[in-house]
Amino acid sequence: MEKTERKIPYLAEQGNKKVLMVNGKPFIMLAGEVHNSNSSSAAYMEQVWEKAEKLGMNTLLLPVSWELIEPQEGVFDFSLVDGLIEQAREKGGKLGFLWFGSWKNAQCYYAPEWVKADTARFRRAEVVCGQNFCQLEHFYGMPYTSLSYLCAETRESDARAFAALMAHIRDVDGEEHTVLTVQVENETGLMGSARERSKESDALFAADVPEEFAAYMKANTATMVPEIKAAVEGGAASGSWEEVFGNAAEELFSAYHVAGYVNAVAKAGKEAYPLPMTVNCWLDKGGAPGSYPTGGPVSKVLEVWKYRAPAIDIFAPDIYIKEFADICDEMTRRYDNPLYIPECATHSYAGPRAVYCVGHYHAMCYAPFGFEDMGEEFSDVQAYLFGVDTEDPALKVPQNVEEYGWYNRTMQSMMPLLTSRYGTDGLQAVCSERKEEDTMLFGTFGFRVLTDTPMIRRKDSVCLIVRESEDTFYILANACMVAFFSQDHEKPYAEIFSYEEGEFRDGVWKAGRRLNGDEAASLKFEKPQLRKIRLHAFE
Repeated sequence: MEKTERKIPYLAEQGNKKVLMVNGKPFIMLAGEVHNSNSSSAAYMEQVWEKAEKLGMNTLLLPVSWELIEPQEGVFDFSLVDGLIEQAREKGGKLGFLWFGSWKNAQCYYAPEWVKADTARFRRAEVVCGQNFCQLEHFYGMPYTSLSYLCAETRESDARAFAALMAHIRDVDGEEHTVLTVQVENETGLMGSARERSKESDALFAADVPEEFAAYMKANTATMVPEIKAAVEGGAASGSWEEVFGNAAEELFSAYHVAGYVNAVAKAGKEAYPLPMTVNCWLDKGGAPGSYPTGGPVSKVLEVWKYRAPAIDIFAPDIYIKEFADICDEMTRRYDNPLYIPECATHSYAGPRAVYCVGHYHAMCYAPFGFEDMGEEFSDVQAYLFGVDTEDPALKVPQNVEEYGWYNRTMQSMMPLLTSRYGTDGLQAVCSERKEEDTMLFGTFGFRVLTDTPMIRRKDSVCLIVRESEDTFYILANACMVAFFSQDHEKPYAEIFSYEEGEFRDGVWKAGRRLNGDEAASLKFEKPQLRKIRLHAFE
């Protein structure tokens, strides 16, 4: 059994990172997530794959919904799943499936009709005690209803369906490895309240916190965000949720039950086919519980999720806010959690962020959401989601399709070299969104990157540098200038030995022009380019 499991995609430790192994080699998911409804039709997906090819994507993240695979209880239809897998193989691409089961954006949109129709058996979450439905100010004025995270019947039905899906993927893809990862549910949690308000929820909240969990939380405050740490350290060692966790009690209660629910679903799926499994989160953005899906795997409750959901391998943020890198920092600072971004914006930072995530965070996955629209003017919904009402003009401009495609195709051509440096300081990157981090150090040599200069006035600058050897480097950059220097105090001066344009073909560097004179006097990147440089340090 061990031999079979190691053949399928899995996570491996490499340096100080986790990497996704596919067919025995590290793989970077240079991906895109489709609009929710597009993967419900393989025929419609033909045009989506055409756009993905233009964008140089090697993987698509596709929803697979409970309502379509189990239209009648116990009766499964995997024809759509088969069609999507076969289509990906024909296109030479990979897939990450997104299980839209009990939750999608904190609602039960994708649950089957037979689940939605039986509110006695499959209970709804009560934001207001005794009510299955409400209007929420924090849900953009839309009507809100969701399945209860306390309902065992729903959890078990969801888990059975997910296990059937994973068993089918094993049967049709266990040797091909088209499907690389699976997301369990989508943006789990409860809107409108920090916890459910049913009589059952009230009773559980008033009861004692499980002893083992309380002890775990007390022993793991070092990694907690300040507000949760203060609440946990200030509470009693045992007692009710409020006694143990104070003003954080309701959110931790929801996280405890949501994570346990999701773990039951993931565990059932892994027992059938143990692909790496992820969960994504709708960010809390500093808001009060209930203004975001509370109980979902946002950073401040990840300690709860690590305890309650051991079947989950990766915690993934959906990032649409301008503080992009801050969220990446927060989601990767503990538990060796790799950066896996299943959703992000398609404005003009999309391409530079892809490069920055690979170079700086050694990301496992980067996937703009609704990439089918990349390059087009934003709709009102996209404009709101992407935060275009800011002073940063780059947030208001759609990503250039040709540039994005160049970034992805170039990184794909470099993948063996890039992934060989994952988990080491041999791969680094800087970007204009973090001007204070403008220097990369590689042993004998260092590089300083200048962005938004009088010579290059752009806001979407990025520079990735990978070290081939002590004196040889590849520079992938755009909209910046690069200066090199020696870090050797005995040999404080540095100069260029060789400087080339070129590209990788089948993993081998093919040089183009040899650059010198004016082109080497200042390393200026006015458009996306890849160059190889060999340096010399001397007295």
